[in-house]
Amino acid sequence: MQRYLNYLPAGLRVRGRPTALLLTLLFGIMLTSTGDGLLPGLRLALFDGYQRLMPRAREAAPVQIVAIDEAALKRYGQWPWPRTRLAELIERMGELEPLAIGLDIFMPESDLTSPEALAARLPEGQEGLKAALTAMPHYDDLLASTIRRHPIVLGAAGFAVPMPGSTTAVRAWPVLTTGGQAQPHVTQFPQALASLPALQAAASGQGLLTTTLEHGVVRRVPLVAAVGESLLPSLSLELLRVTTRMPAVTLEVGGGGVKNVSIGELVIPTQPKGDVWVHYSRPAYDRYVSALDVMEKRVSPELLANKIVIVAFTGLGLMDFKTNARGDFMPGVDVHAQLIESFFDGRFLQRPDWMRWAESAALVMCSLLLIWILPRLPLRTAVFVGLGLSVALFGGGAAAFAYGGLLFDAAGVWLAMFATSISLLASLFVNEVHERRRSDRSLQMVRETAAKTAGELNAARRIQMASLPVPAVAFPGEGRFTVAALLEPAKEVGGDLYDFFPLDRRRVLFLIGDVSGKGLPASLFMVVAKALSKSIALRDAAGEPDLSDIVSRANRELLRENPEMLFVTAIAGILDADTGELLLCNAGHDAPRLVHSDGELERMLPADGPPLCVLDDFEYPVQHYQLRPGDSLCLTTDGISEAMDEQGTLYGVERLDALLARTHGLGPEALVAAVREDVRTHVGAAEPSDDLTLLVVRWNGFREPT
Repeated sequence: MQRYLNYLPAGLRVRGRPTALLLTLLFGIMLTSTGDGLLPGLRLALFDGYQRLMPRAREAAPVQIVAIDEAALKRYGQWPWPRTRLAELIERMGELEPLAIGLDIFMPESDLTSPEALAARLPEGQEGLKAALTAMPHYDDLLASTIRRHPIVLGAAGFAVPMPGSTTAVRAWPVLTTGGQAQPHVTQFPQALASLPALQAAASGQGLLTTTLEHGVVRRVPLVAAVGESLLPSLSLELLRVTTRMPAVTLEVGGGGVKNVSIGELVIPTQPKGDVWVHYSRPAYDRYVSALDVMEKRVSPELLANKIVIVAFTGLGLMDFKTNARGDFMPGVDVHAQLIESFFDGRFLQRPDWMRWAESAALVMCSLLLIWILPRLPLRTAVFVGLGLSVALFGGGAAAFAYGGLLFDAAGVWLAMFATSISLLASLFVNEVHERRRSDRSLQMVRETAAKTAGELNAARRIQMASLPVPAVAFPGEGRFTVAALLEPAKEVGGDLYDFFPLDRRRVLFLIGDVSGKGLPASLFMVVAKALSKSIALRDAAGEPDLSDIVSRANRELLRENPEMLFVTAIAGILDADTGELLLCNAGHDAPRLVHSDGELERMLPADGPPLCVLDDFEYPVQHYQLRPGDSLCLTTDGISEAMDEQGTLYGVERLDALLARTHGLGPEALVAAVREDVRTHVGAAEPSDDLTLLVVRWNGFREPT
């Protein structure tokens, strides 16, 4: 897998990004390949939410529903009424000159209260009464005659399976198609429940009452469907055709299905199956009037004049109540009334075929943005970015609904985007855990290595410090001179050195040095320099040792064994303990100080030669001095004069000289302690910058050794 990831651009190789890209592609294909979205229930809930928040404003009220309600049923009896009663209701409505009257009523059987039906049920011996009843007009004929005089649209209901009273043939007024055949795309109903053929023949039109139920909610209505071989418009559409006196309904068919339905100049965009989403208003009870008030002429003429009237049941036992997208529980006829209102208002809800491509494009853009930006942001910022995109998606969907009547499935896009983000965040989290564990392992290894190194450095420090001589052990019972020394490495180990040892009964050699560099290499070179110098000095101790020769030979030997190219500044001296004669050889080191017994401080001559390991064949000169009893020779490294406090101020040679002058009466050990304490006071809490080394040799005068 890693081999294939190497072919991706560097920005896409972050762990989790390839998976997130694959999910984005998969969800994008799913959004474009199905019209129902990723989760149809969630999409419908979102669209319903839009309808609750932004119901259609009723700009026109062209529809009036005449309700056969409880009051009418109580006054005229339970349904079915005699057809003459219904004819009377139609006549009363017709007197108020409505534009069209729709009957949300099925009358598939003859009127059982009609005279001929009563004559058929009379017993034998009632021939005269039978003949009289038979001679009376049939109620169905009377109703058909009334229907013929008024602009009546009958209702029919489509069924996918045969039902009692259903038929395969219904009367349909012309439905014209352009651009192709509509039957393969529209909803198919093999049979329909309709009124008697005589009533259909008398009517001005016939329309489907069938609505589309999705999870028990009416959201869409087919404007045109196929019943058998005929195309039949919906009741609302047929009422508009009859109202406008147009001869036919026209369907425009495209490659993907029905594009729109038109009646005259009114063009209604549809879904590919010829159905439309209904944009509901808030419940409007003024849309309803009781049939009893119409029959008893208790309504204002303006109530029905120039209106589209629909007669429907609302009484108990006859209710056809449905739940609409707003969650309102209303009579089924309310759906058709609201659909006609939306036609008049020009308010159409649309979900064009290109909408799924727009949703897929929105998903791709949002997901790519998240895939690019999430690994670069802290978690809290990433959450705010995700919230911002969510608000933009749902806000954009709401705006499209409010201003364009467009149904944008922001929920499906958000769900896919959320799944992609979770996948990416999960991968980033797993990667973070992996990296943290690896970091913890690395840190543990570093700690172990550091502990091991610290242990080794501590061992090296102990070995280095153990190699330094101790005055009390080096010169037991010696009274002619006193030696005190101090070496405090700045780190675990250091590059400073000092040494002193007797050459014979009366002569003692001492030296102090400072190796260039820091840390372990300097400390190792310091041990080598100290051991080599002592070896050369003791080799010639049997004769008359030449201090210049000792230093020069040590220089040559160190230079030969010096792979790190280090050098050493040093001062070596030989004190004649009987006479106080002092020989000094300075190899690039700071000038020593001579503190006389009377407190006078004398800076001795500066360096007479270069540091060791600089020139391979240099003969170092020797300086001769004569000490008086009580004189002390003070040798230091630059770690004392260059010691810095927290502000970077140097200790300095002037402060050291002043201290030595004040403490001239002290013994070597006390003098060393005084210098160390004064330097520590100056440095304070600052980190030591260099090794601190001090060697004091005091000649007390000639005395016989004990």
